[in-house]
Parts: sequence; structure tokens; C-alpha cells
Amino acid sequence: MKREGVEVRFVVTDTAKSMPVVYRGQLPDLFREGKGVVAQGQLGADGVFSAREVLAKHDENYMPPDAAHALEQGAKAQKTIKAK
Repeated sequence: MKREGVEVRFVVTDTAKSMPVVYRGQLPDLFREGKGVVAQGQLGADGVFSAREVLAKHDENYMPPDAAHALEQGAKAQKTIKAK
């Protein structure tokens, strides 16, 4: 990944083919090397994909923090009930 001001350049790959992407803006917090990404935009004649939107994909184990906390609290409550 190469950042110049608000412009970011990176490469996406499906392990068989790679495509350079250019995006102007703030990348999502979950954007990381080796993680899935969804980019919407247009492929230029030069072979560079100009993204107008970039979304970072959660892995299959991702859970929003509020949901994880609720499940944790529920598990603690179940342990308390079973211990009685």
C-alpha cells in the first residue's frame, strides 16, 4: 500500500491475478493486508481500477462488539444459574 495525501494505491488479488487500485479517501478501519475487500468503481484503460468506495470484509468469525458483549454476559448468567 502506498499513500500520497488522500490518495491510496494498493493491489487486490485472487491469487491467480492481481489488479492495481487507486482510491481517494479514508480507508475503513478493518482494511488490512491479506484481508478481503470490496471495491466499487471503474476500470481504466490503463488497467488501474479507480475505486469510488472501498469496504473491508469481516472474516467469518467477526462479531460486532455490542453483540459479543451481550453473548458474554448471557454466558456468565447461564453459569450463575447452573451453579445454584
